[in-house]
Amino acid sequence: MRTVKILCRSLLASYLISALLLTGLAFALFTMKISPSSVSGGVYAIYGISCFLGGLAAGKSTGSRKFFWGLLSGLLYFLLLALMSFLLSSGLEQDTQRLAAVLAVCAFCGMAGGMLG
Repeated sequence: MRTVKILCRSLLASYLISALLLTGLAFALFTMKISPSSVSGGVYAIYGISCFLGGLAAGKSTGSRKFFWGLLSGLLYFLLLALMSFLLSSGLEQDTQRLAAVLAVCAFCGMAGGMLG
């Protein structure tokens, strides 16, 4: 039960960080002329930063098997992201490569954050 609370808190922190950073990216896109490829890279970076910090929080809170809890935090972040995308757009319209890249970024960054936690 304790680990469920820890994972919920790390996911909440990850999504709050994502919301703040994505708002900043949207503001930058609105005020500056940013290329679409830069925006795509920025979104990947935001996913990575959010999962890293969520994994860091999960790793610090659990105390043991930190890499596992960080990895799990990153995977849950990705699963919720994919589920919301699926529900809001009536299916996952992204190509498989892009989906796999986001999964890899979320999993790796969450695990890295957990190991450092």
